[in-house]
Amino acid sequence: MGDSAVHIVVHGFVQGVFFRASTQSQAIERSLTGWVRNLPDGTVEIHAEGEKESLDRFIEWCRQGPPAANVQRLDLDWISSQSLSDFEMR
Repeated sequence: MGDSAVHIVVHGFVQGVFFRASTQSQAIERSLTGWVRNLPDGTVEIHAEGEKESLDRFIEWCRQGPPAANVQRLDLDWISSQSLSDFEMR
């Protein structure tokens, strides 16, 4: 299918602001698969797979996040797709 995949670490005030739940609904809306989880250092880690165009729009959303979030920066790595079937909150 020619899917792309991206690994994202979101830095800033991004935990306790519904970031994971919002990320999940944004991903599902764009037909992306993958997962999102909080890391102990206060960042949010995301693995997303799908069409490159959808991923680009998803990344743009991640730069803002949900209303209560304050995203400082994203660390992005384009990686190999793992052919996941859904998008889960971990």
